[in-house]
Amino acid sequence: MKKIDIRGSAFAVGQALGAFGREAWHAKLTQTALWQTVTAMKDAEQTRSMRLRVQSQYPLIWQELEGLAEGLDAPFDEVFAWNCRGDLVRSTSDGCTTVAGSTAEGELIIAHNEDGFPQLRNDCAIVSITPDDGLAFTSFAYPGSICGHTFAVNEKGVVNTVNNIRALHRPDGMPRQILARAALNAASLDEAITILTSSPRAGAFHHTLGQMGDSRLFSVEATGTGCSVTPLRDVFAHANHLIHPQLDAVEQVITDSSRSRQQRLNAWVETQSHLDGAAALSILSDQHDPALPIYRLSPHDPDEENTLATAIFTLSTSQIKWQIFTHDRQKPVLQQECPAALR
Repeated sequence: MKKIDIRGSAFAVGQALGAFGREAWHAKLTQTALWQTVTAMKDAEQTRSMRLRVQSQYPLIWQELEGLAEGLDAPFDEVFAWNCRGDLVRSTSDGCTTVAGSTAEGELIIAHNEDGFPQLRNDCAIVSITPDDGLAFTSFAYPGSICGHTFAVNEKGVVNTVNNIRALHRPDGMPRQILARAALNAASLDEAITILTSSPRAGAFHHTLGQMGDSRLFSVEATGTGCSVTPLRDVFAHANHLIHPQLDAVEQVITDSSRSRQQRLNAWVETQSHLDGAAALSILSDQHDPALPIYRLSPHDPDEENTLATAIFTLSTSQIKWQIFTHDRQKPVLQQECPAALR
């Protein structure tokens, strides 16, 4: 797993992200059916409306996108559309599974499988970004995308892990990846929730949120037609489709993989009174269902998704410990302890 450090202006941050992803963008992403479908919509009315919203409300993220296009050596309108893919089409190849809870000692655990295009396994990175304006953060990054829609922790100790939601109705509004990136600037859980549930929004995401020094955990299902914010008091699990009763009426696509993973997780949650890092890693490595497992490695996965990385965050009153696992489920490829701010 690549590890990249980036500092500078919003444009420079985007440019560096683009440079890291340039080869994979041109050699792999542009060859996918999803890329072709999404970029064919680059001049659609909905896309133009989202461009105006981002440029007006989030000028620094707009500059980051401009830098991303420059670094990718790609047309800006195609790069912008790609970063709105979950707003333009109902189903994208990024699934993900998250579990959360607390240890017997009171530490908080947020653990996440990042599932995406298997052909990008060697083209993703863990990036630590210190922008001239905004908060520093560390995030999993895909080539061709801004950060925030995977798993991340910022300098205020806010952890955010994100699951794809395939909502059928995606109204005109702010793109979901833009809101996820904006939430990396949140100094608190409450601020992050406010950003993520702001209206109007287009596409849908699920966010699991925690913060160093805060005893709360939240599950947030945010869609273009309504949002649900649920405090977590027990062990919790989410497999990238809406499960909050408050959003039962929201129409969505639930793939066989997503349904199978959630069913397995629901049975597992019933046996858990507490959650530690080892138990989280174990369930996120689960292949009980060989056809539709939680830990996904098959080249024939029906959603075109494999588990590219697993993140385990342990949050206490004064520090965050996090580990990143890939194929070796015993030894992390990256681990870090943050006793205070990331800067």
